[in-house]
Amino acid sequence: MKLLKELCSIAATSGNELAIKQFIIKYVEENILNFKVTPSIISENIQDCIILKFGNPKTAIFAHLDSVGFTVRYGKELVKIGGPKSYDGIKLIGKDSKGKIETEIYNYEDENGHHHIEYLLDREIDRATELTFKPDWRENKNFIQCCYMDNRLGVWNALEVAKTLENGVICFSTYEEVGGGSVGFLAKYIYENFKINQALISDVTWITNGVQHGNGVVISRRDSGLPRRSYVDKIIYLAKKSKIPFQIEVESSGGSDGNQLQKSPYPFDWCFIGAAEDFVHSPDEKVHKSDIDSMVNLYKYLMVQL
Repeated sequence: MKLLKELCSIAATSGNELAIKQFIIKYVEENILNFKVTPSIISENIQDCIILKFGNPKTAIFAHLDSVGFTVRYGKELVKIGGPKSYDGIKLIGKDSKGKIETEIYNYEDENGHHHIEYLLDREIDRATELTFKPDWRENKNFIQCCYMDNRLGVWNALEVAKTLENGVICFSTYEEVGGGSVGFLAKYIYENFKINQALISDVTWITNGVQHGNGVVISRRDSGLPRRSYVDKIIYLAKKSKIPFQIEVESSGGSDGNQLQKSPYPFDWCFIGAAEDFVHSPDEKVHKSDIDSMVNLYKYLMVQL
């Protein structure tokens, strides 16, 4: 889990994913001998995204690089990037022209009843500085807990699958936490260059009354997006055949890169498959290790079978 821990420590909020892009490219280049098939690395003219192409691909894995966080506004005010938790005392880190920053969140209401989120520090931070949760990695026999499992776990899963992948494409996307923005041009590229029109979405979902820790990787029937039923039927058939533990999710809200694929002008089938976590978008995101194992194993199986 060393790589996952490293990924969770990289500050890469939506719109500022360059650091994690550079990390992944360096990781792939330095570990190229550990890959069964040497991938082509496509990273030019696609902003902070990456495409890894293996063999003769038929299926793509999408994993978003970005995470939630905060932008410093005026004075000590903070503006959310995406939907991070923002309760009092959450520790934030960053860097501006004056040096490294470590602060914490403070909430209050003004005399007009307007809610404000601010940082506590004895100096003002440069405007537009991005602040992220301070990583606090916790691991025991059954669980891993840290900020930014969403979606560094999805990224880590894709990189684990990449080690044995013979035919396929991995797309590392951006902007997912703020509604998307890169999936459209990634879809265009892989559809027009490789004739790919089916995808798996490597991301994390929520613990709910119907989805529990330790019951296997989650296959989502729907969230705010509605994937084509016949494609998800095929995924579930193969999952049953594999005998890898999984559970079915049905939600009315939430979304992923799959939503953006569905809205693209290309005829993509897609299915969200990921581990479930508790304490979403907080410093304490928590995932069961057996669900992580199921996630990696099912992706490896599906990328051969699809």
